[in-house]
Amino acid sequence: MSRKRAILLVALAAATGFLAWRFLRPLNIFTISPAFERPIDTRAAPPALGALRAEGCGRCHQAIYAEWRTSMHSRAWTDPYFQADWRFDGGQQVCKNCHTPLDRQQPQRVLGFRDRDKWDPILAANADYDAALQHQGVTCAACHLRDGKIVGPYANLDAPHPTRKLSNPNEICLRCHVVQGARWDTFYRFPPCGTAAEIAAGAGRAGGRSGEYVVKDVAALGCVQCHMPLVKRPLAQGGAVRPAREHLWRGGHDPRMVAGALDARLVEVDARAKQRRAFELVLTNVGAAHFLPTGTPDRHLTIEWRLLDSAGAPVKTQRATLERLVMWRPFIVDLRDTRLAYREPRSWRFEFRTGQKPAPSRLEVTVRYHLLHESRRRRIDYQNREPIDYPVYVRRIDLAGPAAPARR
Repeated sequence: MSRKRAILLVALAAATGFLAWRFLRPLNIFTISPAFERPIDTRAAPPALGALRAEGCGRCHQAIYAEWRTSMHSRAWTDPYFQADWRFDGGQQVCKNCHTPLDRQQPQRVLGFRDRDKWDPILAANADYDAALQHQGVTCAACHLRDGKIVGPYANLDAPHPTRKLSNPNEICLRCHVVQGARWDTFYRFPPCGTAAEIAAGAGRAGGRSGEYVVKDVAALGCVQCHMPLVKRPLAQGGAVRPAREHLWRGGHDPRMVAGALDARLVEVDARAKQRRAFELVLTNVGAAHFLPTGTPDRHLTIEWRLLDSAGAPVKTQRATLERLVMWRPFIVDLRDTRLAYREPRSWRFEFRTGQKPAPSRLEVTVRYHLLHESRRRRIDYQNREPIDYPVYVRRIDLAGPAAPARR
């Protein structure tokens, strides 16, 4: 065997081995930043806060507590989908630092790390672990307890605990919603759950590798302005009425919230030939400064056109999917992103012959929001009790008469 051939075979074997390792290795899709590498230290918590449970805070902040109980934040740990997905991906410790952010919510303490990337923590039993507190997920203290003080929109000297005024309320969101991905092997623009990066980069229109995003203007993010609407009420029972914010954080799980962010217009347009009719659907993301949808790439929108005869049987169907498609192995690369960027209208066309048999009688157009791909649901064995998709826009047009009104 010639030396050149031997070198080529060794290089080929090395490349094959490297690619095989890339397919078999544990998949880490973002970098662990100092912001969430450990749970929040509660040792300096004021005694007035007791066990840090939400119901304790709710004795004074009743309206806020009632809202929080309806939110996905309160189910950040107990949500069945999260639990199924987390277990399927190996039950990584770092996930707890956002889904149960307080050190007392975790059965084990993080003492340090065995690896430079901090995916392999050194753990020890946590004597202060509170299972009831764990089940409250992103609870009151998770957002408001910092360095022994309760942070919020006001500094209240009359509160039974120390307080500190935030320079901007969006600060609180950054710990878990700014995710970095500056790894040598990642080539997507924004890691999953990197919603703040989509906003700061102009709804994701800017290019570049992931991990390049740094918050320069916290106030410009607008997280609380959208997901925590302004309301005037006492922050605590018996307090003064003043501007405050609802603690609802409505998002992808709320059909009304999603529908409110989507402007949909269906109009008849000129057909390309005689004896044909054509319709155009224009969708615009008018309410979400990030992509619609955002977050995990499993979330996507579908558009379904159904041309029906007088008996309701399909004559012609057409479907489109708006999604983010990521290649995970051997390298992480954005392959395609057809989601709706902020205030960038997109259109789809549907055309059909009028003289066909059976004769078209009605046109139905449905836009659906999907929390999860069905293939992913089966793969992680998520036994959902609630639907994983819902309609956000439905329009039915009687082709023999006037168009029916839009229904959301």
